[in-house]
Amino acid sequence: MEDNGIKSIRYPLEADEKLTKLALGLGRSKKLLFMQMIDYFDKSKKDPKDLNDEALKKELVNGVNRIIRFIRTQEKEFLLPITTDSSKLHQIAENSIKYLDSLNQYADQDVKKTNDILKALGSLDKAIGKTQLYHEEKIQLKARFKKILDYYIAQRETLGWSASAAKKDELQKHTRQSLENL
Repeated sequence: MEDNGIKSIRYPLEADEKLTKLALGLGRSKKLLFMQMIDYFDKSKKDPKDLNDEALKKELVNGVNRIIRFIRTQEKEFLLPITTDSSKLHQIAENSIKYLDSLNQYADQDVKKTNDILKALGSLDKAIGKTQLYHEEKIQLKARFKKILDYYIAQRETLGWSASAAKKDELQKHTRQSLENL
């Protein structure tokens, strides 16, 4: 009895040796390996005669071209605007640094001028203090001088016109001594 679902193929002894070797290497039967080869060539649409596998090369080239187009699109849409914006930001940062440097120089000059003004105010304060002290001393000196003059006038009045020269000399000597003690 013949099995209609099974077909046989004749092939050379060399091919059988290669098929046996492949089947043993992959751990499959020759029949199973043969059926898997047919499925493989059917699904991949590869030509077994084409040892360089041109279909695979074309597929790889197409994949590479798609990737390159994708990268170029990304570059146009994202990378170029980012680099343009970053150069603008770099320019803004440089301008800001220049502006901050000029502000720093202005602040340094302002600090120097402020220190000069503070020194001048300090010396002015000292001068005002000395003037105030001199003024207070002058007021005290006037008050003492006024007391001496009042004492001289009062004593002179008590002496009268007929006082002796010795008493007048003594009064003058006392008044001069009082003025010297100021």
